[in-house]
Amino acid sequence: MKPHQNTTVKSAKSADRDSRTYAIIGAAMEVHREMGCGYNELIFQDALEVEFELRGIPCTREQPYHVFYKGHKLPSHLRPDFVCFGEVIVELKALSEISGREESQVLGYLKGTGFQTGLLINFGSPSLFHQRFIHSSKWLPEAAAERSTDRADFAE
Repeated sequence: MKPHQNTTVKSAKSADRDSRTYAIIGAAMEVHREMGCGYNELIFQDALEVEFELRGIPCTREQPYHVFYKGHKLPSHLRPDFVCFGEVIVELKALSEISGREESQVLGYLKGTGFQTGLLINFGSPSLFHQRFIHSSKWLPEAAAERSTDRADFAE
């Protein structure tokens, strides 16, 4: 998938390490090392939530976030698998291959929540796949840019 002009895709070998994403990826690697690749996504979510707790990584699981269209709050919500450290979207998959569809899902979560950093992690292959996304808030639609300043726009 070709990244959108306002999104940077960072590889795992990137020189600029983010300690938050590094910690999240480390936890995912431990889960993958222990469990392998034969389970469904829900099992990996459960295991990763335990690993986050063991490592002291703060997270919320499937927290609903409002979606806006032209200033109107829509009845549907975004529900990323995890939000860690209060601002890093973590989307898990258990697929044999990742496509542009899964990458677009992470980008949609970033745009919709106003968060800048997202991880796509796939447990569905013999080697753990992870991809980091950085989304610039200067390109966000006005409603999302406003939400990105207070980060309190989750559904209750």
